[in-house]
Amino acid sequence: DLFAYCTIETRDDWRVEFRARDLGEHYEGPAQPRLPLEGGVMLHKAIYNRVVKQFNDGQPMGLTVTTYSDAPPGSGLGTSSTMVVAILAAFQELMQLPLGEYDLAHLAYEIERKDCALSGGKQDQYAATFGGFNFMEFGADDKTIINPLRIRDHIANELQARMLLYFTGRSRDSARIIDDQIRSVTHEATTHKAVDSMHALKRIAFEMKERLLRYDVDGVSALFRESWLAKKSMAESISNAGIETVADAAMDAGADAVKVSGAGGGGFMMIFVNPVLKLDVVDALRSEEGHFVKFNFTATGVQAWSL
Repeated sequence: DLFAYCTIETRDDWRVEFRARDLGEHYEGPAQPRLPLEGGVMLHKAIYNRVVKQFNDGQPMGLTVTTYSDAPPGSGLGTSSTMVVAILAAFQELMQLPLGEYDLAHLAYEIERKDCALSGGKQDQYAATFGGFNFMEFGADDKTIINPLRIRDHIANELQARMLLYFTGRSRDSARIIDDQIRSVTHEATTHKAVDSMHALKRIAFEMKERLLRYDVDGVSALFRESWLAKKSMAESISNAGIETVADAAMDAGADAVKVSGAGGGGFMMIFVNPVLKLDVVDALRSEEGHFVKFNFTATGVQAWSL
């Protein structure tokens, strides 16, 4: 339940203003059919450009867009993608755009990955749009299927009771790490290892779904551990000495599994631990530079409203 927020206010002076409060970035200028992406708040400008072109007949709009996020940028929680979804949902509400959940998520993906040329996947956009526990399938020709998983309340509660969310104190450039993974796949010396790791992660995803639906929480924990080992094999930049120090300390204190969220390299770590040993892990990491963040699973995706 770490959210991204967007407020859009219309204005009649034919100017546009973007305020990313958590990033300390600001832009203001005359309303134009297309704004240059340089100079900060790139995602905000790219969304504005796409909305004006695709849904407003190329006519500029005067408005103020204010955003902030509960999670820091580069944290591995899909902050940027979630923000794109939030801004698009606000535009959808403002303009009453005929967009379904798949449309909204795919548009967010295109803006971030194509219009802004930021490397990454598309799972974050769909996770933010749909919410809840989902099994996502991505195929050729942009074919995407989102399968909601009917997780019993007591299983979701047990999963939350066994998980700790730890911020390492270090943000990172996820696009750069994704580029490193791409190079590992395409470079002759590392391609076999990287591709094998990707196949392992795909297999683990299917097994994870089965474990969840069978209420096998211990099996989920084991797959968390296996997935982190496979992920680390994809590129050297995914882990580092600081991450390994935290992971080792957590495991020594009784954790069952540790996994860095997102692309890796920093940001948040998910720690899987028996509830009776939670405080042991918390105590073991007090001397590290990061901190724990409270969270709750949510069943709903993006929401927008007007006042």
